[in-house]
Amino acid sequence: MARARETRKKILDVAEEAVLVKGFDATSIDEIVASAEITKSGFFYHFRDKNALARALIERHIEVENQLFDDLFARARDLSDDPLQSVLIGLKLLAELIENMPDGHPGCIVATAAYQDRLFDSDVREVNRRAVLGWRRRFRTMFDAVAGCYPMNDPVDLDHLSDMVSSVIEGGIIMSRAVGEPQITAQQIMLLRSYIKLLFSPAVQ
Repeated sequence: MARARETRKKILDVAEEAVLVKGFDATSIDEIVASAEITKSGFFYHFRDKNALARALIERHIEVENQLFDDLFARARDLSDDPLQSVLIGLKLLAELIENMPDGHPGCIVATAAYQDRLFDSDVREVNRRAVLGWRRRFRTMFDAVAGCYPMNDPVDLDHLSDMVSSVIEGGIIMSRAVGEPQITAQQIMLLRSYIKLLFSPAVQ
């Protein structure tokens, strides 16, 4: 059982690295089998096909991201009981985490799957959709708490604001890779942080 778990993890690790570099379409099962140093039957023991592999990669990505956000924003709440300040601290911690990655953020499996959704069945598209909506719910909960304490200086839909967090992070990752400037993602998160601060801070009379 332990060996099977290790093999499954190795397959996922190898597949994730390849997919983030060149996408699902250009990543073959034969390549994964060779890199993981297993037999093809070993691969199919764990994953029926590339749809099953994609689902597993997305589900693992969700788990890792949820743990990361849980930890970051728990630290932020430890540093401030004020809901606005804890969001601002959490975003700064996230920007610092990404900025300190030696080669920049490696990319997002959810975004990669969304770009190539024509390759997948409805189950993969649905788990990807749940991932995105899960991030919306996470940040909406935070912004509801902020809005309960601070009036907004501009009428903004909080679902849209929540989606903006994901859009800024994903967009920053894409742009940083496109131009070869890893620091862009962290810079974009800090700009988002400034916007949120201005949106909720008491207006100067």
